[in-house]
Amino acid sequence: MESGSETYLIVRQDEIAAVDRGNGVATLPYVGRWNSAAAGLTTGFTSFLPGTAIPLHSHNIEESVLVVEGIAIAVIGEERYELRAGDATWIPAGIPHHFIQQGEGVLRIYWVYGGRRVTRTISATGKTVEHLSSEDRAADPG
Repeated sequence: MESGSETYLIVRQDEIAAVDRGNGVATLPYVGRWNSAAAGLTTGFTSFLPGTAIPLHSHNIEESVLVVEGIAIAVIGEERYELRAGDATWIPAGIPHHFIQQGEGVLRIYWVYGGRRVTRTISATGKTVEHLSSEDRAADPG
């Protein structure tokens, strides 16, 4: 859409290719004109089917997470927190964390990274990979 000299972008879920992370976890990375290198953000949704989780990991930059739907156990460093829809958390760079789906419904989280060049280091192996790359997806249990 255009209005005067400004351009507006609408991004819909069904127009984005989902990244299958295996084992009932899928990510929709949202990238639009506003989500550019100049804006310095990386953002998207991850959905967890009942009983799923991703491995304990850390990132090279800070991450903010908002629970949109469902219940999660957030493991951040040495602490465990129950998060419900509407709850948010912030994870500093380098802090190991992960989210475990709880309850009967799907867990959906919206995440924002404070940068565009995001890496993920898997705690169990110490291996660092580019976030959502094919190498990264192979690090998740399938």
